[in-house]
Amino acid sequence: MPEQGSVEPASVAGRVAIHTHGCKLNQADSSVLARQFRQAGYILVNDVRDADIFVLNTCTVTSTADSKARRSLRAASRANPDAVVVAAGCYPQRAAEELDRMEAVSLVVGNEDKHQLASLAVAAHRKKLGLSTEPPEFGGSQIAKMEVSGKLPGRTRGMVKIQEGCDQVCAYCIVPKVRGRERSIPPEEIVRQVQQKVEEGCREVTLTGTQLGTYGFDLADTDLRNLIRRVLDETELARLRVSSLQPQEINRELLDLWLADSRLCPHFHVPLQSGCDNTLRAMRRRYDTGRFAKTVSLIRQAIPDSGITADLIVGFPGEEARQFEESLAFAAEMAFSDMHLFPYSRRPGTSAVYLEGHVTETEKRERMGRAQQVARHSFNLFRRGQLGATRPVLWEGAENGVNGGRWKGLTDNYIRVLASPTDSEDSQRILPNTITQARLTELRGEMVVAVPVS
Repeated sequence: MPEQGSVEPASVAGRVAIHTHGCKLNQADSSVLARQFRQAGYILVNDVRDADIFVLNTCTVTSTADSKARRSLRAASRANPDAVVVAAGCYPQRAAEELDRMEAVSLVVGNEDKHQLASLAVAAHRKKLGLSTEPPEFGGSQIAKMEVSGKLPGRTRGMVKIQEGCDQVCAYCIVPKVRGRERSIPPEEIVRQVQQKVEEGCREVTLTGTQLGTYGFDLADTDLRNLIRRVLDETELARLRVSSLQPQEINRELLDLWLADSRLCPHFHVPLQSGCDNTLRAMRRRYDTGRFAKTVSLIRQAIPDSGITADLIVGFPGEEARQFEESLAFAAEMAFSDMHLFPYSRRPGTSAVYLEGHVTETEKRERMGRAQQVARHSFNLFRRGQLGATRPVLWEGAENGVNGGRWKGLTDNYIRVLASPTDSEDSQRILPNTITQARLTELRGEMVVAVPVS
């Protein structure tokens, strides 16, 4: 069936399902793919069984991500043997030959050729139908290749990619191999894309990329601070987020933007990776725990109640038991509002593969269990500390199933909430894709109950 809320025209070229694994940057890339398919006359569907074309936008940051991608591709082929199954994104960019050997996969397209993906997939679908395979034109300029315009139907929040690639080459990370060197999208394009999303109904946009803090290094007279100011000044966007910043890239001048405009959401994702200085040096990160702690303190002093989230890698080569204890203690001390945990995964093409002292899978699992306990404690502690506060909530729709149709939403400081209206007056104050003030009253599992206020 077509995606909920879409209207199927009398005659369509076909149906496409796009599933996305991994980061916000992949979500942004999927957004532009969706627009290109719509321009070619295809409608978007959720279920692969209803699709003529299935696109999996893959992640390859860990071996687990690779395994998940292969399972999803095989499952899609089993569910719909007649569909054109496309493996796209980072995994094909790293190891196209692995995916080429899979019987379930019809087409393999890496990041370098992603701007051609819709044309190639449409041609493959038309060939199956016995039609001309001459692909439609989607535009071929460098900006067209990099831009993200449009949003998937039904979304209240969107992503805009502001840059691509990474020059930092951390020891464990495959991203520079699969995303290439850093390059920035001109600010005029980004402002246009953000305003376009506003006109299409998005109330919130996240600026995303691989290395946001160096945005503009390859352009004249601009940087991240200037870009954020332009987006706020030149668009009608209700809320703006910045997806991820390195600790050495955050300073008081940047934070002043948050103080000057409440549309900037007080949520900062600051990758940690390890809380041990020896391990950080081995990882080739560009900060130590002292600098990281100062950055967290600076954020909390300047913008109280900010959500601060982080990544942590467990079991990096050479991480002995005492170094893991040091890392875990530092992460606990930072009291993050949430943590994304990853067991170290060997990535061919990265220098960490050649390091000595690889941690056994059994030990990594044990450490992951302990790290998850710390993460859960910090997660709950932050949310309990917010109970009684009133925050702006972007309401995204009704939560079905066990929650009985209650409204779900997201606070500015990135707390997932559920509202259970007590009377008709409360119900009338909650509309999808609107922002209202709500009082946080109770932690219930991973969600916080929120009561709308006048």
